[in-house]
Amino acid sequence: MGDLTIGPGTRVTLHFALKLDNGEVVDSTFGGEPATFDVGDGNLLEGFERALFGMSSGNKETLVIKPENGFGQRNPQNIQEIPRSEFDPAIEMSEGLMLSFADAQNTELPGVVSSFDEQTVKIDFNHPLSGRDIHFEVEIIDIAPVTTH
Repeated sequence: MGDLTIGPGTRVTLHFALKLDNGEVVDSTFGGEPATFDVGDGNLLEGFERALFGMSSGNKETLVIKPENGFGQRNPQNIQEIPRSEFDPAIEMSEGLMLSFADAQNTELPGVVSSFDEQTVKIDFNHPLSGRDIHFEVEIIDIAPVTTH
């Protein structure tokens, strides 16, 4: 393990938990298999990766990731009003219902019903964790140089 610290060119194995300000756990590997990623491979948001830079094996910390370094700020333009007639009448509308949409490139895009009435449905396409501070609890298990074969 040695003196290697997290940075570009490293493979990191860690346990992590993502928590909200109220302590609610959004995701966690504690109690299960640890996660492994190569710095810069896109498996971890860049702001979360940068927060780990300089840490060593055995480090345990809770870092607060601000929205601009995590899931972004909420964008009011990501809330769309869609005519109720465009939805299958069999869908039982409720606030918080997650629905799947296809964008212009036919990529799946999740949206959450924020409100609805007889004529329109407001869909929020913001990431559910956008605009929130995330408490990123980490335990670094191992750091290794990335090897290419």
